[in-house]
Amino acid sequence: MVRVLGVDVAKKYWVAVASDQRAYADLTLTGLLAAADADGPVEVVGIDMPIGMPDGAGYRRANVLARQAVGLRRSSVFMTPPRVALTAPTYTAALEIARRVSGKGTSRQAWALGPRILEVDVVVRSVDRHIVEVHPELSFATLAQRHLQSPKSTWAGLEDRRALLAGAGFTLPADLGKPGQVSGPDDVLDAAVAYWTARRVAEGAAVRHPDPPEELDGIAACIHA
Repeated sequence: MVRVLGVDVAKKYWVAVASDQRAYADLTLTGLLAAADADGPVEVVGIDMPIGMPDGAGYRRANVLARQAVGLRRSSVFMTPPRVALTAPTYTAALEIARRVSGKGTSRQAWALGPRILEVDVVVRSVDRHIVEVHPELSFATLAQRHLQSPKSTWAGLEDRRALLAGAGFTLPADLGKPGQVSGPDDVLDAAVAYWTARRVAEGAAVRHPDPPEELDGIAACIHA
C-alpha cells in the first residue's frame, strides 16, 4: 500500500498523520518529512497551506472555488495574498501592498502565515516529491458529501469530523506521543483529513479545484479534495 501523509500547522509545529496512523511533529517542514520518510517512503503529501501565490490582480481561483464548495464554513478559506505582501514587515504594509498589486486586501491571518507559506514554497520547488495543497474544510465537506454545520472548534464540530474519519476507516489512536502534546484536537483532525485527501490523490480519485489548475508563478495551483 502506498504510504501517504497529511500535514497541518499547529502553532509553532508542523504536525502530520500518516496512512499507518503514525503521527509526527517538527518545527520545520523539512524535518517533518524526513521523520516520516524514516518510517517508510512517503509517496504523496497533502498539506493545508497554499501552494502557488497570485502575482497579479484578483484572487486565486482555487480559493474562490473552495469557498463556494464549503458553504457555511467559507470564512475558513482565506484568500492567498501576493508573495510580496507576505514578506511585508507589518500587517499594515502587507495590506497596502496587496491592494496595490492585486486590487484586493488580505487578512491578518493570511499575512501571519506568510513564513509558513514561503517555507512550503521553498520545499515544493526544491524537492522531487508529490506535494499537493488541501484545505481541511473542503476535504471534510467532500468526505461528508454535505456542508458541515458546526465549526471544528466546537464539540459538535469535533465529533462530526471524528465520525466522518471513522466512517472512512481511519480512527486515530488516543496516544499520539509528542504530536498529540503540541497540537490541538482540531489540528490533528485537519492533518488526518489531509491524509484522507492525499490517499485519494494517490488512488487517482481526488477532485481538483480548479481543474485544470491555474498557473501561478510557475506552479499549477489547485486545492485537492
